[in-house]
Formats: sequence, structure tokens, C-alpha cells
Amino acid sequence: MGLVSAVLGGRIRIVLVALLVVAGGIGGAYAMGIIGAPSVDGVDNRFAGVNETATIIETDVRVSNPNPISANLSGISVDYAVSMNGIRMADGSKDGVSIGQGTTAVPLRTALSNERIPDWWVSHIQNGEHTDLAVNATVTSSTLGQSFEAPEITRSIDTDLLSAFNSTETREVNASAPVVSDPVLYINETRAEWGETTEEQTALDLTFVVHNPKSYPVAISELGYGISMNDVKVGNGTTESEYVIPPESTKTIEATTYIDNENLDDWWVTHIERNQTTDLRIEFDAKIDAAGTTFSVPLDALTYEKTFETDIFGNKAASESGESATADSETTETGDSEQTTTASEADTQTTTAEGQTTSSPTDSPTATPTPTTEPTPTATTTESDSGTTTTDDGLL
Repeated sequence: MGLVSAVLGGRIRIVLVALLVVAGGIGGAYAMGIIGAPSVDGVDNRFAGVNETATIIETDVRVSNPNPISANLSGISVDYAVSMNGIRMADGSKDGVSIGQGTTAVPLRTALSNERIPDWWVSHIQNGEHTDLAVNATVTSSTLGQSFEAPEITRSIDTDLLSAFNSTETREVNASAPVVSDPVLYINETRAEWGETTEEQTALDLTFVVHNPKSYPVAISELGYGISMNDVKVGNGTTESEYVIPPESTKTIEATTYIDNENLDDWWVTHIERNQTTDLRIEFDAKIDAAGTTFSVPLDALTYEKTFETDIFGNKAASESGESATADSETTETGDSEQTTTASEADTQTTTAEGQTTSSPTDSPTATPTPTTEPTPTATTTESDSGTTTTDDGLL
């Protein structure tokens, strides 16, 4: 008897709701508290392609209709935005949406302008290699005359690109020339940290502790570098300061290298194409004056390699396994309706020719060698590996 009453009671409620909707209209029924307001249950994003100028983001905004009848709530519009460290990266909207009973997935397709990437990179480095991702969505019903905002979706993104450069491993510098015996110098320690970051360039402050085993001074008249990310050259140049290491002495050399931020949108394309994976590589060479002769020496032992990955929307594992990041057995997709998508304009944009690689700034840093007070270390003669390769899932 109780079951029959429950079934009849549910049917009577549905009939009453339907009659009140017909009699008073949906707007009136909402004002009377009979019709419930739609809400956003969640927002799922995924990368769906990239070219030289734009990155495609596909989004499913899950909108819930809590009412016990299947009468559509028409006149629904959905807006959403993606921000990283407060920088608007992309936004989109869709009008003319009708939602039935239950949950409806509203699909959107948005183009993120790759010109936004340098601005985000600057904020990421200035924030200690940390990014706060925020996704906001709003549902507006013209029928109900109300807007309903979803709870903000947030995610932390962290990387660690330089810590593995810090090393106390002794590495040889060989001239491979008949007039001087090898090794010419020893690199006993290397350190790196981010320097000043501007809209145009990102500085890497490097420190080398160098030992001269010779009975005469050895000078480094020029230190060159090249920085690439997925084989895209993002920085290269030389320091113009001369570093002189006295005989049988150890000296600390400080130098600054630069990433040209205008090249980062080209790197971003490869990062997305490789499923958010990047191989960072920094190479060095030097001009060394020893025994009255100048040598051009590739510093292969100092080559730095680092592989890092990102998972910006937190669904990379699902995409790698071929599963949908928005799978929901109770979710239905809306039919055809008018769609408008826009890419956010940059607050401050860096202009660059597509596919063009530029050289490093002509203004080289002034590096003043600082003698170390530590005793002269005993240099080893065992040749070390050519560099340190570290794989790290940069984003959690």
C-alpha cells in the first residue's frame, strides 16, 4: 500500500507541476518555487589540436535540470572562461541551448591564441614556476531571467626546470690541441636559478666553479650558449666578459643566459603536439686562451638536458588510454544550436613572425668573476658523462 501511495504521489506531483507550468508559465512557476533552477555540475576541457597560431580547446559544460518533467528549459546560454595566473587564456559561449530532464552536456570549441603563451610563461616563472588554473562557467536563462554560476574549478600547476643543473660533479674541459695538454680546466660545480624576467626575455643566472690546473693563467674570452625546447631554438648568444683563472687556482664565474619569450609560442605548438611533453636542452661552448693560443672548445660535459611534462586540465591519463575525459552514462549531448567562440586578446602582446627564430639580445651581461676562498680541490682525471638527463612530471 505504501508503494502504491508513493507511486501515485509522484505521478500526482508531476501532473500538478505540469498544470501549474501551463497555467502560470515557466517564469511564474520558477518565481513560485515550483520549477527548479538549472545548475552547472562540471566543466571538462581537453586539447583537440594545434597549429602555428591557435590551440583548439574542446569543452563539455554539464548543465543539470532538476525538474521532474522533461519539458525543455529553452533560451539557455552557456559562458565559460579559462584563466592561468589571472591571465584570460580562452573563453567561449553557446546560445539557444535547450535542456531536458537530467544532465545535458553542452559542447563548446574554442581557439586559444598562441600569442597568449609568452604572457603566461612570464607569470609562471615570476611565480616560482607555479600556475593557478581557474575555469569558470555561467548558465543564463532568458526564460527565468536569471544567471547561475558554477563553483570555480581550480588546479595547481608546478614545474622544476633548473634544479638538476645544480651539481658538484667534476667535469673536464679539453682543448684537444697539440700545443696544450688536456684537461685545460676543470668545472667543479654548476648552479642555476631564474633571473630577471620581463615581457621580452627570461634570464637564467648561471654559476660555474672553475679550477685551473696549469702553471700559467687560462682565460675564457667568450662563453656561448644555445637553449632549445623540443628542438625549437628559444635562446642563444655569448657573454662578452673575459674570465681569467690564475695558475693552479679556483675561480667562480657568473654568467647570464636568456630565453627570448617571443619564441615560446613556437615551442608551445610542439609541446601540445607531443602530448604536453618537452625536452629542454642547454649547450655551451667557449673560446679559451692558454699558452699563447686561442681555442674554440665545445663544452659537451656541461650540456644540460631536462624532460618535463604537463597535465594542464588534469585528464592526460584518460586521453593517453583512449578514454573520454568526460564520460558520464547519464549525460546527453545537445543538438545543433548557434555557437560562438572567441580567443581572448592579450593584455600585453609580444609580436613575432610565425616560425621565425631570433638571436639572443645584443646586450650581454657583465659577469664579474669572484675568487673562491675554498682550498684548491683535487681535480679528477676521470671523464664524466656529457650531461645530466632528468625526467620529471612537471605538473601534478
